[in-house]
Amino acid sequence: MPDIDRRVEEARDVRGGASALIAARAEPLPEIDDPAFGRLFDRFGDARIVLLGEASHGTSEFYRARASITRWLIEQRGFNVVALEADWPDARVLDARVRHRKRPAGAKDAFTRFPTWMWRNREFDRFLEWLADHNRFRSPRRQAGIYGLDLYNLSGSMRAVIDYLDREDPEAARVARDRYGCLTPWADEPAAYGRMTVSGRYAGCEGPVTAMLSEMLARRLDGAAEDEEALLDATQSARLVRDAERYYRVMYYGGAESWNLRDTHMFETLEALLAAKGPDARAVVWAHNSHIGDARATDMGAVRDELNIGQLCRERWGDEARLIGFGTHAGTVACASDWDEPMEVKAVRPSLEGSLERLAHEAGVKRFLLDLRPGVHDDVRAALAEPRLERFIGVIYRPETERLSHYVEARPAQQFDAYVWFDETAAVAPLPARIREDHEAGDEETWPFGL
Repeated sequence: MPDIDRRVEEARDVRGGASALIAARAEPLPEIDDPAFGRLFDRFGDARIVLLGEASHGTSEFYRARASITRWLIEQRGFNVVALEADWPDARVLDARVRHRKRPAGAKDAFTRFPTWMWRNREFDRFLEWLADHNRFRSPRRQAGIYGLDLYNLSGSMRAVIDYLDREDPEAARVARDRYGCLTPWADEPAAYGRMTVSGRYAGCEGPVTAMLSEMLARRLDGAAEDEEALLDATQSARLVRDAERYYRVMYYGGAESWNLRDTHMFETLEALLAAKGPDARAVVWAHNSHIGDARATDMGAVRDELNIGQLCRERWGDEARLIGFGTHAGTVACASDWDEPMEVKAVRPSLEGSLERLAHEAGVKRFLLDLRPGVHDDVRAALAEPRLERFIGVIYRPETERLSHYVEARPAQQFDAYVWFDETAAVAPLPARIREDHEAGDEETWPFGL
């Protein structure tokens, strides 16, 4: 009997069913800081897009693991786009840091709004330090950049469009100010705009912001820009303003529309980045499992008619998109009890009986990579083809209602191309919520530039 089959039989003696198969097929992972950790993910290096998930927005091991994998893909496989579940204006501040570019005109400090710990944490900052060093002596075309896919920073995006036009075309900037004037009263509180339009007391701004995007896209098609990076920034900012306006209008109706609009925006942003960077561009995406795992294999798609980035990437790029989920059984997590409340460190409740996480825990391997691609371990794929509970913790965690608040049914074998497991995890270490404007204090206070 081949060795791998003997391992399966031995595992079945002490475990049952799917857990035994996971135990036999799981590839134990070394310590995250060991270069061998990233090397184990080289099998995905031929992809155009590698999407790296997380089961929560506040777990240290997920950030550190994604950093290790991304370092390998950048250094060894030539990936040059790191796309985050983060707002475009904030990420462009980080991009200036890691690519040694001038800080964008008028840009504010990055990630000072709730949830600050999601990108303002020590684990992610160490990755930014590495990327800045990696890029230091490389030409702009050979550097890897940081980009945001999300659509929440409305005011920063309007500012970016107007600043660009002020430099390139003052008359167009005047028109942009007039068009965006419709949204200006709500720029720092866009949810209030949504309430007003839903109530019928405000006509809405769809026409002006759509016209502005159309004109920015026309400028890109013109191909006459001296600074292509600046035009990309302004064009994407205009796209964000258009989509954010729609998002805040529809969010009050509930249902799938606002979720689908947000994930479609993130996917279209990724598409635009790859197109702008040329045919050799390759991207690593950092986002929650709920965004990068194929929605069609979860209750999100099957019951709620929601799509996500992972699904759209598979539909667009097929096997050139690889979707890698992450999970944990217990430990601690950085989170909040409600939106805009202070960060807490909470204990993660042990995973529920019958869930994907409990199966992984019962496999008895502390850290592992489970390859779920067709033709690799088809016995595991068959065992994980049926719907199972799977845990989703975002920035909000309510352990007292965990089954209802944080579990959905999913078919992991169809949801992911691989699954990365850490049996016990710890909360991320947040950096200070505010930093000094003069950037003259220690590293923490000069984040994200670290000058």
